[in-house]
Amino acid sequence: MKRAVLGIAVLCLLSAGCDRREEVLISGWTMGTTYHVKLVLSDADAIHELKQAVQDTLDRINRSMSTYSKESEISRFNAIDDTRRRLAISDDFYRVMLAAKQIYEISEGAWDGTLAPIVDLWGFGPSGRSNSVPSIPSASDIEAQLVHVGFNQIDISDDRTIRKKNPRVTLDLNSIAKGYAADCIAAVLTASGVDNLLAEVGGETVARGARMDGGPWRVGINVPRPDAPVDSIYRTLTLTDKGLATSGDYRNFFEIDGVRYSHVFNPRTGYPVSSGIVSVSVVAPTCVVADGLATALMVLGADRALALVNALAEAECMLVVSDSDGRLTDYFSKGFPAAE
Repeated sequence: MKRAVLGIAVLCLLSAGCDRREEVLISGWTMGTTYHVKLVLSDADAIHELKQAVQDTLDRINRSMSTYSKESEISRFNAIDDTRRRLAISDDFYRVMLAAKQIYEISEGAWDGTLAPIVDLWGFGPSGRSNSVPSIPSASDIEAQLVHVGFNQIDISDDRTIRKKNPRVTLDLNSIAKGYAADCIAAVLTASGVDNLLAEVGGETVARGARMDGGPWRVGINVPRPDAPVDSIYRTLTLTDKGLATSGDYRNFFEIDGVRYSHVFNPRTGYPVSSGIVSVSVVAPTCVVADGLATALMVLGADRALALVNALAEAECMLVVSDSDGRLTDYFSKGFPAAE
């Protein structure tokens, strides 16, 4: 009997049809949200080392860009009030700042990482108003804070240092940091020999390789309605060796006199956007770029958003627009992958 079992095991190892791979899930909390990583592994014993590599990566990024930690690089930069002082920053922070500058420039300021004073003024930020009753800030208060908004008020040097041009400008990179974290998870796992994976941080996703059955990874996009369950799927996309990010205004908002005010702001005006776009999904070579672009396209509006993406070589988008009756209409860039 023992010989028979051994023979079967040998045949299995020699057979091309015997797949010893497993799909393994790593998950946890980071950056105030959840992360999930699916890996296709032939050696499940390696999962402990891979899980630690993912956690170390996320901890490193948090130490760099968490606005909740007073010791993080970004918090130390925000505390500076001397425009002559330069702060040396890590490779992570530097890469994100370069990506931020690129998105700021190609969107003509529609994405801006210095919006914290406006976000706080409207009560959406961690240091926003303590008043639990929503209200609209005065035009004069908004104008007063807009003076301190503008990513171009930060100088980024090739020597990996940054400097404020306005002593009161502050950074909040939350709108691209999760995409960057997903990129980094994919990079560290690929360097560890994992060719097939799906890494998601707070909904921002990177795909590498394929699923265990050889098919492309499939990623769901949520129904962009405030009353929809968080796990309800509006469209499903296939994703291969790309980053995917989605931005929407349907979860975080308040209403006054029937008018909805969302947490997505126009950096030029200081007011919440009202373009009719309720959800934007962007596919790009990196998730950090997809993440920032998704926010920028919410601000630009459908026509300008599509024109921008169609002019970019490697980015695609899907816009979901709601009319006055709540009907949803999808708009796609020229090469957006087929959605189901």
